[in-house]
Amino acid sequence: MDLSWMAWTWPTAIFFIVIALLLVSFTILAIRFPETPRTGILRIETTRGDRLFITLLGSAFINLAWLGLIGGPQWWALVVCLIYAAAVFRYV
Repeated sequence: MDLSWMAWTWPTAIFFIVIALLLVSFTILAIRFPETPRTGILRIETTRGDRLFITLLGSAFINLAWLGLIGGPQWWALVVCLIYAAAVFRYV
């Protein structure tokens, strides 16, 4: 597959593919297993989709902060993001 038409790299393409797969997976989960909203530490009602959005938004900020403050390998930021995602889905 040639990605040169938009100057994409494979990591960028994989990123967008993973986001698309997450959205499709969460849509299927919402249809097959409807969920009642729950209240977590933020004291707002959230569903799986809300927690996914909070996770993606927070992960973007974590990665931007990592680039600006540390500048090291981005793989470690991914580890931080995965820990953050686990915390969001558990406690929010």
